[in-house]
Amino acid sequence: MYIDSHTHLNSKRLLNIGTPADIVKRATEAGVESMLTICCRVSDEFPDILNLAQEFDNVWCSVGTHPHEADDEAEQAVSQEKLIALANSDPNIIGIGETGLDYFYKHSTPENQQKNFRKHVRVCLETGLPLIIHSRDAEEDTIRIIKEEGGNAENLKGVMHCFSSSRALGEAALELGLYISFSGIVTFKKSADLQDFAKDVPLDLMLIETDAPYLAPEPFRGKINEPAMMVHTGQFLAKLHAISEEEFATHTKNNFFSLFEKAKAA
Repeated sequence: MYIDSHTHLNSKRLLNIGTPADIVKRATEAGVESMLTICCRVSDEFPDILNLAQEFDNVWCSVGTHPHEADDEAEQAVSQEKLIALANSDPNIIGIGETGLDYFYKHSTPENQQKNFRKHVRVCLETGLPLIIHSRDAEEDTIRIIKEEGGNAENLKGVMHCFSSSRALGEAALELGLYISFSGIVTFKKSADLQDFAKDVPLDLMLIETDAPYLAPEPFRGKINEPAMMVHTGQFLAKLHAISEEEFATHTKNNFFSLFEKAKAA
């Protein structure tokens, strides 16, 4: 019924509540039939990520370097050519990222984050695989870099993951043809502005995700999140759009396969 478009199945925190097999089983039983597990470090995390995607028929993966890791020398050593080769190396690898900019936590310098992001945009344009974008307190630079690297609505595929930014960023992303993915944040009581924007996002450009183990939706806020909990986000967004849960789930599932076209071959 649902597809979790962004989770971290290898997270140590998530493993506190079960093995990957347990997590996948609970998700399936809850109505989350498939998921995309996300890479944050190519140099050492990616092999385990790929192994998970190869182990489970209903799990795919991405390859990329998170903005928090942009200062790391091992990640900087992963060239554009290496990323392209990895992206094309296995049918289970269906996206590029998670990449982008995060000026809130400042775990790495803006300069290195921007270099890292540009590299990933180029890989996206070269491979045709979707870009999985993280953007926090870096709205103008996110859109500017995409455009400066030649990304536009005709040649760039991607998603603004875990969207919780301003309407201005959301509208700029939609103009670029990017999908908008909502997490459990949209269910929070203090997310009125985000909920107003979510109502205006076209149903054919919307995805949902957990970003597990983070950001559990209401009524589980504060607990370890897992893909099975995503149904609560789906139910909330369906009500927000005044359609049935089944119709909403169908939209987001179809959108996932429209964006991540390689998933059909996995």
